[in-house]
Amino acid sequence: MQFGQGTRAEEMAMIVSRHSKERFDYQATAELFPGKSARAKSGVVKYMRFDHAVNAIRFAIEQLPTELLLGAYLEVDEKRYDGRGIRRLYDRADYPLPRLAQVA
Repeated sequence: MQFGQGTRAEEMAMIVSRHSKERFDYQATAELFPGKSARAKSGVVKYMRFDHAVNAIRFAIEQLPTELLLGAYLEVDEKRYDGRGIRRLYDRADYPLPRLAQVA
């Protein structure tokens, strides 16, 4: 590997960390691409489009099986967030919806 050339995972981590301090538009349109899992049944969860990123984030964290979240990514305003990035968006203080733990 040449200097300055990272793996796909490293590139995704950089994208997530670079945007973690930025203002995030929870009302923007979002696309969720779930990861793949040998344990998950084929066709259980596929690509989904959401009118608002906040709903995509909520779905990914509260409803998506953990094994699918690990390889998932969310695309909002041409920026990508991996599973950890999605979790960070959900955990931010400015997340506008009640979280599952707060509801229960």
